[in-house]
Amino acid sequence: MSRQDPLRGFRFLLEIEGITSGGFTRVKGLSREVKHESYREGGVNEYEHKLITQVSYPVIVLERGLVLDDLWKWAQAVADGEVQRKTIRIRLQNEAGEMMFAWQIEHAIPVKWAASDLDAQASQIVMESLELAHHGLRKAA
Repeated sequence: MSRQDPLRGFRFLLEIEGITSGGFTRVKGLSREVKHESYREGGVNEYEHKLITQVSYPVIVLERGLVLDDLWKWAQAVADGEVQRKTIRIRLQNEAGEMMFAWQIEHAIPVKWAASDLDAQASQIVMESLELAHHGLRKAA
């Protein structure tokens, strides 16, 4: 029987519109929350009903060292009113480099672009981050 170790968070690929975009150091915000309301029924004291109201998704944050201007151009186009929603896939790999799990972010649109602080006293890499609002997070094939 083969051993199944938990997947490691640093083995991932990120695709934007089907094109693998390498060099991302971090992806944050892979979550989904089902919101609910509590409803108490008269005479029932053991529990309260949980009624589902909606599903919400936080922004996805992509981070990488500042190299290319592709993310900047996409964010700038949206800021200029040229809305370009894109599909993003995050593919998690195992130790052998095989795809094990994937998420698809649907209709992503940049809502914030930022660069790390510029500091003449430090020798750190300038990082850029892009926050993406989206319409949903699904498991991808």
